[in-house]
Order: sequence, then C-alpha cells, then structure tokens
Amino acid sequence: MFALLVAASFAAFFVTQRLKHTPTVVQRFQHSPNFSPHAADRERRRERISFKIAHADEVTVAIIDSSGNVVATLVRDRPVERYKQFSLRWNGHRGTAHRYRETVTADGHRSLIPLNRGRLAPPGEYRVRLTLRRQDREVLSPWSFALESR
Repeated sequence: MFALLVAASFAAFFVTQRLKHTPTVVQRFQHSPNFSPHAADRERRRERISFKIAHADEVTVAIIDSSGNVVATLVRDRPVERYKQFSLRWNGHRGTAHRYRETVTADGHRSLIPLNRGRLAPPGEYRVRLTLRRQDREVLSPWSFALESR
C-alpha cells in the first residue's frame, strides 16, 4: 500500500509539472478598468481590449453584460495569429460591427476599431468573451470593466 501511494504521488507530481508548463489558451488578456464614450479625454472614449492566443484560430470577440447577454460583437470568425497581440477598441455601442478602422500608435502597435452603430449600451459592468472556432472553446475575460456615463 505504501509503495502504491508513493507511485501515485510521483505520477501526480509529473502531471502537475507538465500542466504548469503548458501554455494557456489565451494569454496577456488585457483591458482598461473603465471607459466612457462621453469622456473629455479621447483615450478614455473606447474600451481597450488586447490578448494573445496560443494557437492560430478564427476568433469571435463579444462584449457581454453582467447577466451574460451579448451586447456587442466586435469581430466574428476573424483569423488571429498565434502569439501575436491582437488589440481592439470598443466604442460602447450595441450590435454587430460590419465595418472596421485600423489605427497605428507611434510605436507601431496596431488596433482594430469595430464600428458598432447600435444604441449606446447602458452604464454598467461588462466582460469580454472570446470564442475560438477551431478549438471549439469559449474564454471569458477574468476581469470585468465599467462603461461609465461620464
């Protein structure tokens, strides 16, 4: 019995070590803590969302409210390269984006700006949901962000 427990402990140790070194599906998930489409500061008028994925895939990015309802779809089945930071800016409007604009910062970082045209979403807490089509997975952002009225 003792030998069986020792063998099981060693096996658990090696499985744990392997899992610790396996990359997570979504990495460097970042977004700003709050934003307001009416802010005086132009940088705060859009929610900044950014992430990397471990395997190239077709990604759908949706904004969901605290009840789990989809408020806005920023991109649908968009090809995203593995280990390349993908950045978006949400304008706070509802609906599905059908057109996009791209910006480039002074340091060369590109951001995609989906042009959602629906009504403005109400103030509240929101999260980002990524759907990875080929992997048949959904990943919810670990933190929420606030859409503020001012």
